[in-house]
Amino acid sequence: MENDALFGRLCGEAGALGAYRAAVIPASEVETDASFRDLCKANVCGNYGKCWTCPPSAGEIEELMAKVHSFSFILVYQTVSDLEDSYDFEGMAAAGERHGRLMTALREKLDRIELPRRLYLGAGGCRICPVCAKKTDEPCRHPEAAIASLETYGVNVSSLAKAAGMKYINGQNTVTYFGGMLFDLPDGIQP
Repeated sequence: MENDALFGRLCGEAGALGAYRAAVIPASEVETDASFRDLCKANVCGNYGKCWTCPPSAGEIEELMAKVHSFSFILVYQTVSDLEDSYDFEGMAAAGERHGRLMTALREKLDRIELPRRLYLGAGGCRICPVCAKKTDEPCRHPEAAIASLETYGVNVSSLAKAAGMKYINGQNTVTYFGGMLFDLPDGIQP
């Protein structure tokens, strides 16, 4: 089938760039939940209201969840990094930066594949700019490249991992980050 070749190519590109695992699943298997917005409001990450791709600037949660389910498929990928211990916050930040670089490089590769529509989602806030223009009260500098988090769109990442056949937690003293590209098939390729 033609879509098997496309799915293999997408997963292969993610793996070649450093993803630990990658899989393509139907977007209908993505569980969303509006209560994730409450987690964002708690501002544990410090980005609430300080990043264009984070709430509340990212948009209404119901609209974002509907957008997720308007796509046919999602490429799910994960990175897994070792930590010194469970309090290795510097290691977690460094792993997040590595995941951000993977997201950017993967987007550059996947943008070369002809797909009618796509949406990239990552882990944490957008990492395109060192300081988001929201913090300096300016418009987004790169709206075409900005990447919101899976959680911003209400995606339950734990259930996403399970649906994609991946572990959400990959062992003691590790940190796992997830990303995804929602997409539709090109004309002529049937699901």
